[in-house]
Amino acid sequence: MAYLVSHPDEVKIISRRFGMGATDIDRYLELDGYKAVQKALHIGPEGIINEMKASNLRGRGGAGFPTGMKWSFVPKESAKPKYVLCNGDESEPGTCKDRLIFEHDPHAVIEGVMIAAIAINSHNGYIYIRGEYRYLLEIMQKAIADAYAKGFLGKNIFGSGYDLDIYWHGGAGAYEVGEESALMESLEGKRGVPRIKPPFPAVVGLWGGPTVINNAETLATVPHIMLMGGQKYAETGTPRNGGTRLFCLSGHVAKPGVYELPMGYNLKQMIYEVGGGIANGNK
Repeated sequence: MAYLVSHPDEVKIISRRFGMGATDIDRYLELDGYKAVQKALHIGPEGIINEMKASNLRGRGGAGFPTGMKWSFVPKESAKPKYVLCNGDESEPGTCKDRLIFEHDPHAVIEGVMIAAIAINSHNGYIYIRGEYRYLLEIMQKAIADAYAKGFLGKNIFGSGYDLDIYWHGGAGAYEVGEESALMESLEGKRGVPRIKPPFPAVVGLWGGPTVINNAETLATVPHIMLMGGQKYAETGTPRNGGTRLFCLSGHVAKPGVYELPMGYNLKQMIYEVGGGIANGNK
């Protein structure tokens, strides 16, 4: 288990279950787990996308594209199956925030994939985790198996008549598959190299079907947005970039770690107050 840090300025939304044993599905249920997906089934695709747009959640993988808008681009009707992909190939140097989500709150990722699937009327989801995260793959495998055992995945989820399957997939240690189209190539069993765009994944994605692909942190945030409401989540951040995110502080700082802070948080303040400044009293 990773050592968890904290600071008074943190606003714990994504990380609120960290260190609380939420890898266990029964504990996750005690902590309001899988309530968000039941709400999503009740309000339907249009309601989900409206909440996501109201939240001003932008992709936490780097590109920062508005999540609700991204989901709305997927055509309502499709001759081919639709897919939801979770990009957990966290390969950028110094980046270690998705690791904590998989380690402490894997069911939040599963629930986020489920909600995204309902939003675009998909019946298949994939959670792709980088090859070096072998121990996290074991945690995710168990979480998915436990969700199936409870009847939360598979046929007729929560008695809704909706069928949904989610699969895990481990990478082979290629940095390049962090790019969304390269990840799809890898999932299809090919060399993980980026595709030429257009077409974009929302129209032609995995195996040629319409596809939503989001970062693990983005999808793990979705259940919290569904429960607290998009508008309330948006108010935590800046006018065009709602909510919080996990910031990785590493290197020559006094208190390295992953901190959940509001979007728009001052970078100098993050280094000198949250991170305790330069290590060993250096300038």
